[in-house]
This record gives sequence, structure tokens and C-alpha cells, in this order.
Amino acid sequence: MISLPPSERDLHAYIDHQLLESDRRVLETWLAAHPDVAAQVHAWQQDAQLLRASLSGALQQPANPDLDPALIRQRLKRQSRRHLATAALLLIAVSVGGLGGWQAREATEYAAIQPMTDAMQAYRLFAQDGIMPADYSVQGNGTMQAWLDRYFNQAHRLPDMSQSGFQPVSGRLLTTDQGAAAMVVYEDSQGRKISFYIRPPGPQNNFLPRGSRTADGLQAEYWSGAGYNYAMVSPVGQPTTQMLKF
Repeated sequence: MISLPPSERDLHAYIDHQLLESDRRVLETWLAAHPDVAAQVHAWQQDAQLLRASLSGALQQPANPDLDPALIRQRLKRQSRRHLATAALLLIAVSVGGLGGWQAREATEYAAIQPMTDAMQAYRLFAQDGIMPADYSVQGNGTMQAWLDRYFNQAHRLPDMSQSGFQPVSGRLLTTDQGAAAMVVYEDSQGRKISFYIRPPGPQNNFLPRGSRTADGLQAEYWSGAGYNYAMVSPVGQPTTQMLKF
């Protein structure tokens, strides 16, 4: 039986589906009361899911202990600590002028990134291809807004697309360099899907003016407010495209 608060080993065992059913229920009850830890666990789950997807067919081969998600996360954590130490030494070594030049270059690189590219990538991966299970699915008395409020309680409300026949059906927690993000998938009776995406602003606190762009068959309508950036994404050329211009 696990002890509370759970150890890191217990959390990794939960992510890797190694806990007994009774322990899993106990841990999920505890996580519901500790949203900060729950957000970290969801981020680890996302890392593990993306790892499994990238390995794809390789996972069908005989088990390789070097590919164990828990061990990989531990190696990445050690590498991250080394990188932080290196970065600290660099900050001490550079002059004020050099540091200013570095920051200017970083800001220029960010400006070259098209707005809400990650929202479109998330749509392709989770809504279009549907290769990952959801972190939350609407069922019973639960609502998607209540799930989202656990992590973004100061953000704008979910757009109401019910008049167009779309209802939120599933959600996923994601990670960005600036912090936690999330995507909510809407679906209509014909199986068509659109998504709502929320994330923190980028470097230099970059908020977005209301805008629209298309790329690789997808259209994103984006805006900012209440401390976050948002996007609604759908395939180009479907009736849903004009619907998103609200």
C-alpha cells in the first residue's frame, strides 16, 4: 500500500500503470485535493505518452530497460540540472552588454515564430490523428469547464459552440516552456472536430492581438486575455471554419 503524501516512486508507478487498483484510487483522491502535484503528474503523463508515440513500432519489440519511461525521466532530470549549472556559469561569465545582446537575439527568434503554432500541432496530434488517450473525458455530472478551472481558474471561459452543434468532449494537459497549457476538443454529431487551446504568453510577456492564420490545411483564430493566449483550430474548407470567427 502506498503512503501519503506519495513519494516520487509512487507517482511514477501511477503514471506507468504499476499500482494496485486500490492504491490507484487512493492516489487519485489525493491528487484531486493537490492540484499543483496533479499538474506535474499530468505533465509527466504527457511526456510518457509522447515518448511512446515517437517510439511507435519499437514498443512492439522485446522490452528494453533503457527505454523505461521512469528511467528516461530520471536521466532527463539529471541532464536538466547539468544544463542549469552550465547556464549559471555562462551568466556569471558574460558582461552586461553581452547579456543584453543575448536577450535581444532571443526576442528576435521568438518574434519569427508564427502565433499559436503549438495549438495547430496539438490539433494534428490529438484531434486529427487521435493517437493519444485523453486526460479527461466528459461523463456523468462532470463538466469540461470544471476540469479546466482546476488549472486555469482565472482564464476566459470555454467558448460555447452548442448552437453550431459542437460540444466539448475531451481535454488534455500539455506543457510549454512557459508553463502548463491545455487543449479541449469539441465534436459534433457528424464526428467533425474543433479545438480550444490555452497557454501562457511567450518570452517578454507576448500577448496576441486578435488574428487568424492558416497552415497545412488548418486555420487558427487566436486572441489573448486574462493573462493567457487562446486559439480555436479547425480544418480549412469545412463549415466550421467560418463559425470560429467570433
